[in-house]
Order: sequence, then structure tokens, then C-alpha cells
Amino acid sequence: MTSFDLDLSKYNLGWSDTDVEYAFKPAKGLDQGVVDQISWWKGEPRWMSDMRQRSLRTFERKPMAEWFAINMPDIDFQDIYYYLRPANAQVSEWDDLPEQMKATYEKLGIPEAERKYLAGVTAQYESEVVFHRNREDLERRGILFCDMDTALREYPELVKQYFGTVIPSADNKFSALNTAVWSGGSFIYIPPGVECEMPLQAYFRINSENAGQFERTLIIADEGSQVHYIEGCSAPVYTKDSLHSAVVEIIVKPSARVTYTTIQNWSPNVYNLVTKRARVEAEGHMEWIDGNIGSKLTMKYPSVYLVGPKATGEVLSVAYAGAGQHQDAGAKMVHAAPETTSKIVSKSISKDGGITAYRGLVRIEEGAYGCKSHVQCDALILDDQSESRTFPYMEVGERDAQIGHEATVSKIADEQLFYLMSRGLSQEQAMGMVVNGFIEPITRTLPMEYAVEWSRLIELQMEGSVG
Repeated sequence: MTSFDLDLSKYNLGWSDTDVEYAFKPAKGLDQGVVDQISWWKGEPRWMSDMRQRSLRTFERKPMAEWFAINMPDIDFQDIYYYLRPANAQVSEWDDLPEQMKATYEKLGIPEAERKYLAGVTAQYESEVVFHRNREDLERRGILFCDMDTALREYPELVKQYFGTVIPSADNKFSALNTAVWSGGSFIYIPPGVECEMPLQAYFRINSENAGQFERTLIIADEGSQVHYIEGCSAPVYTKDSLHSAVVEIIVKPSARVTYTTIQNWSPNVYNLVTKRARVEAEGHMEWIDGNIGSKLTMKYPSVYLVGPKATGEVLSVAYAGAGQHQDAGAKMVHAAPETTSKIVSKSISKDGGITAYRGLVRIEEGAYGCKSHVQCDALILDDQSESRTFPYMEVGERDAQIGHEATVSKIADEQLFYLMSRGLSQEQAMGMVVNGFIEPITRTLPMEYAVEWSRLIELQMEGSVG
């Protein structure tokens, strides 16, 4: 096992740092003063401050989507810290980090991950990015990779041009909340024709009780470029809930390719409510690879808007729900241009009374002729207490569209376990092997180091699953 250890089953990432110093710690709750304070600390331009205030008003008046309200009736938006700013400034050398933060990320394996197989890395702690490094060879090729706050200071016109264009503030209640209080996150710009061969990574850590984390990520892949971005997440285990509500906007220019991989590792007291969307122009390609393990409730539906002819989109998703967990995940594909193609593969595993749900949309706009889409939903239920739900929606505006949807719900067959156990495996090992085979379509898309980790995580989830 590499040192980039994301043990999600026993959740050994659930410690908290008690001696972290903060520049200030505001009172809980959200109002105009809190939003002004965030913008003041960051020294933002007027247009961003105004956008924050407009978004706050939108958040206050916009109702929560019905299925959100049903699944999280007890959330209290006034019992959350919306901005926690560590006292130390961002650094680019690992040794310059405060010892307690450095120890946290050393435990998570971030330094070794950076040295071994990452092109660039960002580490966010609470509301701010505390460490960032972009490789010099990438900078020489014009690749911009920094946190969003730095991008707003150093590339304001580029940020202003694209910020909020893929996901408007008023898109939903939580996109409005994020736009009002966002902090940190990643900014990436890949110049025309440039391929970033190695993955870029960010790691997001919530440390405090009742903390909210609202990072904002903006990726612009210019014409003919290529990039793979990987994010990881973790938080301590507390008796009270935390909120993670990110917004991710991706612009895929003609013939560009973007892969966005998430290895979600929230503790079981975190509400994870994320809006992710990509706009893909002619012959571009967008791929979301989504690994959802952990959290109290995840509601996340990566979306691809295919707005240029022959654009393609793909979502590969795995959701695992254990005791007391609800994974409401899925995808949205909107075909707004001719001859566009999409694919959704959703795999879910539920155990110990956990609930998994696929919620997806495929829409073919009028005039988008020659489109193809295929949806595959497979659920694996490991006991009689767990649940799997499916909510597929399809809206077709052209007669020649080719759309397929298939879904399976299954349990591990006794014959499978018997055969594997006859080859010398224990029952737990046999079950872990079957489950790893079940999610193999997603595992094979990951870089090798991450695929090894992902397989190991699933095996750890299987511990204690029999008997």
C-alpha cells in the first residue's frame, strides 16, 4: 500500500488538529456582514463583492429542491462557520507549512504523492489554500494552475470572463450559497494545443466542527488541449454535522479533452452537496470519474452540456453507502448540438442498511439530430437492510436519437462465493474480489497508483461484511 492511504472503511482520517491558529473565527451563521467580511479579507474587486451579495439574496429566497429537502430536513444553515482562515499565509515549499498542518498532510500522503506522480498539487485547509506548487516545466508551457483566490488577483480578466458562465449563481440553492461564500478551490488554464501529461491534484480538508467548505474550481481547456485533474477530500469525525458545497465549472474548447477524477473521502458527519458542470464545444470530450465513499449524505450529479457538433461526454460513477449513509449520485447529459454522444455508467454498492440512489437526466434538444446516449446503472446490495433506488429521466426532442438505458440490481451469488472460496480465499476476500470486479469499469480508467488505492479501499470496505 502506498503512503497515499485513503482508508475509507475504518475512516482513519478522522482525527482533528486542535492547535491550529486562525486569523479570525467569525460567529456561526450567514448574513450580509459575513459575506462582506470574506470579500474584505481577500481584497477582492468590486464586481466579485457585488456578485457575492446578489448570490446571498438569491440563496435566501430560493427554495430547496424537493428531493434535497426530503433527504436533509435537519440541516441548519445558521449553525455553520462559513469562513475559517488559517493564520499562516500560503506557501510553495512544504517545509514552510506550520507543523500541525504539515503533519496532517503527511498522514494523508500528499508530499509523496506530489513527488512521485503529480504534475502540480494544491492543499486546501478549511477555507483557504495553504500549500500550492506548480511544476516549472508546466509554467514554461503556459499552463496556469493555482488556487481561485490567486487567479482572481493575477488573472482577473480571465476569471471574470468565465466565472459563473457554466453554473449561474441562481442555478440552484447551493450554487447560490457557494457563489456568496466561496473560498479556495483550483483554477486551471491549458493553452491551445498543450497536453498536460501528468495529473494535477487538489486535496480538500475540513478540520473544525460545524465547518463549511465552499471551494470554487474553474478549468479552461483551450482548443486542442488536454488535462487530467484529481481531487481528494477528508474531514474529522464529529458529533455535529459539517457542510461541503463546492461548485466546479469546466470549459472544454473545440477538440480539447478534460478528465476530472474525484476520490471522495468525507467522514460520516458531512453533508456533501456539490454542483459540477462542463460545457463542451465541437469535437471536445469531457469525462467525469466519480468515486463516492463516505459522508452522511452525498447529492452530486456531474453534468455535461454538449454544445458543439460531435462533442462527447462520459460519466463513470461509483457510490458506496454503509451504515447511516445515503449516496444520491448520478449524472446529467444535455445534447444541445448535432451528432453528439454521451455515456453514463453508474455503479452502486450498499451495505449495513446504507442507501444508494441513481438520479440522472439525458436530454436531446430540438435540432440536435444524430445524437446517441447510453445509460447503464448497476446496483449491488450486500444485505437485506440496504436499499438501492433509481430515478432516470429522459427528454427527447429529435426522432432519430438513439438512446439506451439498462439497469440491474443484484446480490452476490452463493455460487460465486463458493467457487472463490474453493480456490483458497476467505469469505471476506471472495466478497471483496467480486465487488472489485463489479466496479472494474471505473477502476481501469484511473492512473495506476490511484487504481491500486481504489481497489484496496473497496477491499477494506468489505471487512466485517460477512458472518
